[in-house]
Amino acid sequence: MDTNTPIGLNAEAAAQLSSGLNDLLADLTVFYMNARGFHWNIRGKEFFELHAKFEELYTDLQLKIDEVAERVLTLGSHPTHTHEEYLATSKVPVVKDVADGSEALKHCVAAFSVILLRERALLHLSGEAGDEGTNALMSDYIREQEKLVWMYRAYLG
Repeated sequence: MDTNTPIGLNAEAAAQLSSGLNDLLADLTVFYMNARGFHWNIRGKEFFELHAKFEELYTDLQLKIDEVAERVLTLGSHPTHTHEEYLATSKVPVVKDVADGSEALKHCVAAFSVILLRERALLHLSGEAGDEGTNALMSDYIREQEKLVWMYRAYLG
């Protein structure tokens, strides 16, 4: 009996990876909605700069959400897709009615801290499973997001 997926990965490892990716999908989705709120509600002297930055952020998160969901499908599973599932799973807290730029950026740094931990765990698991597709995705995300954390923290002073 063949225990591999059609893409040659161990089926049990692929299921574990899909579960972890669905957890990441929940975190990214909650963070996406938070970033939309920051974009819409930002006020003050930094409005023009941060309004644009939050749009860049949520646009990037939207792309990552799609990539992660498609990776789950590639691994032979189904991506979660309801708000209830996301809220039950996400370790990124829902943030509401934030208009202060510094507060919003602090929430972004905190969200990335949660997301980076998930991605590192997935990077490790995908390495053990020989899953280069997930491994490369997580590696790219980690590199990009570490830089964003550095830049947001530098902006905050």
